Amino acid sequence: QVQLVESGGGMVQTADSLRLSCAASGRTFSNYHVAWFRQAPGKEREFVAGISWSGSNTYYADSVKGRFTISRDDAKSTVYLQMNSLHPEDTAVYYCAADQAALTPSSHKYTYWGQGTQVTVSS
Repeated sequence: QVQLVESGGGMVQTADSLRLSCAASGRTFSNYHVAWFRQAPGKEREFVAGISWSGSNTYYADSVKGRFTISRDDAKSTVYLQMNSLHPEDTAVYYCAADQAALTPSSHKYTYWGQGTQVTVSS
């Protein structure tokens, strides 16, 4: 079992920055691929960014490429999502997810999920 807890969300204005954290407990976190997803009201959950278990590979949705950066600190069992130049369209609940099998943009492939953290960007 892996327990994930997101934090760092909040209400900001356009062009502001936020850093989300996903803290893990339980099994060896360094063995897991981790991804961030988001879900806006009335929309499906979508992939935002992912990082491989080794940290050597990262992937981003086109909508956040160049603005968001995913990173991990396995000594702290934490994955971060640095979000810069935020837009109102980035408003959503952000979730982190982990799995050992593969790093994929498909949400249904992930076994472990956090409870989510709200990010609201006002214009």
